[in-house]
Amino acid sequence: MQRIPTVLSRNMAFLSHMRMSGEPGSGAGKGGGGGGSIREAGGSFGKMEAAREDQYFYNQQKEQLKNLRDGLHDEISFHEEQIKRHQEAIERHKARIGKMEK
Repeated sequence: MQRIPTVLSRNMAFLSHMRMSGEPGSGAGKGGGGGGSIREAGGSFGKMEAAREDQYFYNQQKEQLKNLRDGLHDEISFHEEQIKRHQEAIERHKARIGKMEK
């Protein structure tokens, strides 16, 4: 068995990677492989489908961030209410201690 020199195997890997690169929707094997018959065909419809996919995932991420932000605001409100209740309890306990010491 003959060994391929390391430099040659690295160059082959680089060249095969270059062949697969391209803009999304420009045909099969480009931009991460096939993504359905429209994207595999390439052309304007493939690019349009890739743009729709990107927009879909952008909207998904935007919705997830909104939900996360809303959840954090709810948690903040909950903790602020807890702080208020604890401060009221501290004041009641201090008042009881003050009455006991008199």
